[in-house]
Amino acid sequence: MDFVTPAFILDVGLLAMLLVVAFAIVRLRSLFAIVMLQGVFSLLCAAWFVSLDAVDVAFTEAAVGAGVSTVLMLGAMLLTEREAKPVPVRLKILPLVIVTIAALAMFYAIPDMPGFGDGTAQVNTYMGQYYVEATAREMFIPNVVSTTLASYRGYDTFGETTVIFLAGLGIYLLLGFNGKAGQWQASPAGEDIAGKVSDETSDGEGA
Repeated sequence: MDFVTPAFILDVGLLAMLLVVAFAIVRLRSLFAIVMLQGVFSLLCAAWFVSLDAVDVAFTEAAVGAGVSTVLMLGAMLLTEREAKPVPVRLKILPLVIVTIAALAMFYAIPDMPGFGDGTAQVNTYMGQYYVEATAREMFIPNVVSTTLASYRGYDTFGETTVIFLAGLGIYLLLGFNGKAGQWQASPAGEDIAGKVSDETSDGEGA
């Protein structure tokens, strides 16, 4: 069994942990635990990408998925309940059908994917090879990944950073950092935080 290499065992182990974490995220109701596990899921994905020699994708996943997204989710959680309410079974049927169809479509496309590390695959012998050779000739930057992300895929990278900026700005405004801090209303676990803070402030000023 030549295919059972340390890298193969590592990949299988990471995929198994991803499945366990994903199942836990679906089953849990504590929003804090869900947000933390989503960060763990992103870190596991980043580790898997490193195992697949996609270090640039791993870096992005760790920074955006485990870092920025986790912070934004924790900020948004301040305006919500601490636990998710039970969802009726009838409302879960449509999402299950959609996810099942998407999964079947992905499995259907697997045979058309190039073999891992196949140097003769079309993606490596035509456009991929062109950009590798054109980097030194057109960009004068030794790092091919940085050149691709910042130049050849400049618009795509700009779009990704714009999405992250807008997400952060949305959380920033929701938390009341736009000059209206303390005016938002939140009642996690049935407790009116805004009203409580307002009453305590009034008592302090009166004293």
